[in-house]
Amino acid sequence: MSVSVVRTTTRRAARCSAVLAALVVTLGTAVAGPSAAAAQAAAPMVVPAAVPAAPPAAVPAAVSAAAPTDDVTWGVRTATNEQGTERENFRYTVDPGAKVSDELIVTNHGEGTLMLDVYAADGYTTTTGQLDVLTRDDGNAAADEAGSDDASSDGAASDEAASDETGSVNVGAWLDPAVGQVRLAPGKSADIPFTLQVPDDATPGDYAGAILTSRTVTADEAGLDYETRSGIRVYLRVAGDLEPSLTVTDADVEYHQTLNPFGAGDATVTYMVRNDGNVRLAADQEVSVAGPFGWLAAQGTADGLPELLPGESWPVSVPVEGVVPLFWLGADIRLVAQLPDVAGATPGVAPVEAHTSGWAVPWLLIAVAVLLVGGVFLIVHRRRTRGQREDARVQAAVAKALAEREAAGTGAGATPDGAGAAAELAQAEPSRAESSEAELNEAESGKAGLAEAEPNQAEPTQAGPTPSGAVAP
Repeated sequence: MSVSVVRTTTRRAARCSAVLAALVVTLGTAVAGPSAAAAQAAAPMVVPAAVPAAPPAAVPAAVSAAAPTDDVTWGVRTATNEQGTERENFRYTVDPGAKVSDELIVTNHGEGTLMLDVYAADGYTTTTGQLDVLTRDDGNAAADEAGSDDASSDGAASDEAASDETGSVNVGAWLDPAVGQVRLAPGKSADIPFTLQVPDDATPGDYAGAILTSRTVTADEAGLDYETRSGIRVYLRVAGDLEPSLTVTDADVEYHQTLNPFGAGDATVTYMVRNDGNVRLAADQEVSVAGPFGWLAAQGTADGLPELLPGESWPVSVPVEGVVPLFWLGADIRLVAQLPDVAGATPGVAPVEAHTSGWAVPWLLIAVAVLLVGGVFLIVHRRRTRGQREDARVQAAVAKALAEREAAGTGAGATPDGAGAAAELAQAEPSRAESSEAELNEAESGKAGLAEAEPNQAEPTQAGPTPSGAVAP
């Protein structure tokens, strides 16, 4: 796979400079993950980026940051040798301390003679999920523009190595081109040998970088220097104990309430994936969100994890739609690691699982419920208060009427109705009692006299008839 990079630099007389860079990446294989292979195109893609080499100087606003249209006028490809044929990139699996020899072929497709620098640099994964390589400015070293013996115009290479640094520590530091500069006549090609010397104490695992050719064009009127880089990626695996491993950290789930108090909202699951092993890894991701006890689970849409080099991390944010707020949410994360196609055996990787939880309170629904309960309570309270006020009003009216009547009776010399009647009854009771007792005695006396008279009347009747004219004693 070839990599082309365009860099621009502004110079000032006071030794201050600024670098305005644009990356032109010629894609030939998948570098962003297992699902991105078919999406990589052969046409270059330009991604602007600022790469300061020193304290930045002012860049005129009228100056375009785009590189000249004829920047990339040469091509690079792998050589055909014992390492392989028709290769898209350089791939090696070696033991610690091993030395690999290979060649890069550079061809001038333009109409003028080219002077190109040749050097190597370490690779890294960008924020877009693609593999890029360090620039010479990343090493914080100024370019050494001391003259070197150039190759002849027929394509021969010079013997002077480029002295520019990239800050590389593995592939970029271990790969040594046989030449640091090459001069190419129009239509000519040059084979650039290089060696890759792996240290004896190199840590087993995967490494990535690139071998690059670079051309700088000065535009005096604009005050900008354009550097165009074109190269081929280098994938290296150092044999030994391979320990592929992915970890999930900083997992979190956040619920987003919908405006419909009775509807489902959305959730966002965020986490960080780190390749803490020593093998390049990509991964498929599965994310789901559910309420307590796994109720009403919803699946998130998660893109594939791009290929990460050992030690790299990748932030992930997965939206999940149709989440019912059940006060508590649980998010389950599952990563199925994918190993890149590298020569040699690769160990299997078990799926990585993680769990996180958070609140999903239906605040709008609670607000509606509070309003309904409050309304019912207010209605009941008002009705009860109204009845109590009516009872109090009636009692007050009765008390007032009784008080007015009592006041009116006292003013006329009479007792109040209830008290006067009770007094009259109390005065009348003794006389009624005496009269009743006299009548009773009189009645008993009459009964006694009648009883004495009845036996006397009965005796003649028992002795026989009384003579005519006789008078009873």
